[in-house]
Amino acid sequence: MTVALAVFCLFALVLHFLSIGLAARRVWTRRRAMPVPSEAPPVTVIRPVCGIEAFSRETLRSSFSLDYPNYEVLFCVAREDDPVNAIVHCLIDAHPEIPARLLVGDDRVSLNPKLNNTVKGWDAARNEWIIMADSNVLMPRDYIQRLLARWQFNTGVVCSVPIASRPTNFWAELECAFLNTYEARWEYAADSLGVAFAQGKSMLMRKSVIDRGGGIRALGAEIAEDAALTKLLHAAGLKVHLVNNPFEQPLGARTAAEVWSRQTRWSRLRRMTFPLMFVPELLPGAFFPFVAAMAFAVHAQIGGAETGGLAVAFLALWFGVEAALARVAGWHWSMRMALACVLRDILLPLLWVDAWLGSGFTWRGTEMRPREAIETSR
Repeated sequence: MTVALAVFCLFALVLHFLSIGLAARRVWTRRRAMPVPSEAPPVTVIRPVCGIEAFSRETLRSSFSLDYPNYEVLFCVAREDDPVNAIVHCLIDAHPEIPARLLVGDDRVSLNPKLNNTVKGWDAARNEWIIMADSNVLMPRDYIQRLLARWQFNTGVVCSVPIASRPTNFWAELECAFLNTYEARWEYAADSLGVAFAQGKSMLMRKSVIDRGGGIRALGAEIAEDAALTKLLHAAGLKVHLVNNPFEQPLGARTAAEVWSRQTRWSRLRRMTFPLMFVPELLPGAFFPFVAAMAFAVHAQIGGAETGGLAVAFLALWFGVEAALARVAGWHWSMRMALACVLRDILLPLLWVDAWLGSGFTWRGTEMRPREAIETSR
């Protein structure tokens, strides 16, 4: 038993270090913006909007500050009375040099409200290259260049994971702990091994490729459009690639309920759409390796002081390399974030169990039933 516990702890640590090393190679902070490529194809940026968030004006305004010679911006909203419309109209009027429009309407092509809101933008796009970007993505000036730079001969979509920034309370720090050095890290590790999955935050696609697979409406085959896109591209023999140096999503304040709701929604979606890939998600956090390390100390009859020292050393090593990844990448980190990472890894097994017990959730006031959506599409 003692040997088995030691082997498990060692294996977990090696896997932890390996995932961080793979991610660090991809997100090392760049000092200069990427130049515009010599051949800069025209690009359509589609941004679905719904309601006003803490940084909506700033994130939407970034759509007009891109250092790229030929692009249009299509904002999509479902309702005429949405309060975000005033912000969008103001920004469009303030930047007449950028071709931009606000498209209003709700095309019920699926059970996914975001996809329904986006369809009209896809149909109205004038260009072959299309970027779908959530309204809370803060676009740097070289946003389009970074996405285009990752396009390869076998690419079907280039995505960016969300990198949380500007937390103003502990629960927002917890969301940073989930999104940055955990979820983004593992997605980059998977991408480095050639098994990336589409992430709906920012997605660069070629219209002709998606249209050959059934078009934008085919993404309603799953409750999550990025999961449907992943399966569509894999069926076509194409790859998902992640952008180097992902883009920022400023948070502000969060409540515990908001963070838990988002994480349960995402974990349930992953379990429903890729169940075999979801099974190992029970293990990557520090919870089980730490328990195994303490059990090892008990079985090896290590004294109380030495056991305490082992616990501190294990946690310092585990979360210390996460802090190093955040520093290398230029992501948010603080002492409060370290505590948030500990809480995150305690919650991970609970999220995993919840994902198997539950299926539905509420998203922006809409009741979502993933199982019903998948069965309906079949």
